[in-house]
Amino acid sequence: MAYRTVAGKGFTLIELLVVLAIVSVLLTLAVPRYFHSLDKAKETVLEENLQTVRSAIDKFFADTGRYPASLDELVDKRYLRSLPLDPVLERNDRWTLVTAEPARGEGIYDLHSSAEGSTTDGRLFSAL
Repeated sequence: MAYRTVAGKGFTLIELLVVLAIVSVLLTLAVPRYFHSLDKAKETVLEENLQTVRSAIDKFFADTGRYPASLDELVDKRYLRSLPLDPVLERNDRWTLVTAEPARGEGIYDLHSSAEGSTTDGRLFSAL
């Protein structure tokens, strides 16, 4: 029985280290962009949710002549399917509600995010 040597099959330690170095450099470049795109997506969803709820509040006021007493009233009367999620806080019960001035009636006039911090372009989440 003859024994054959397996020369040339497999990787050397140097080759593996070079590949790992290349992969780590690529990850160093890609990961920050990935997290930045996640933050930007959350900001976009937050702005869209705020716009949707504000539109529902305006429609409620146009139909009933008053502002809703709570966000749940918008859901109960089917102006919204469900309470929108604040993607920054990942909750739907932490909105900062702005009540209407006494001259305009009672109820919820506007809402803002309760998240601390600011967007990627420097605006406060609470100012959106």
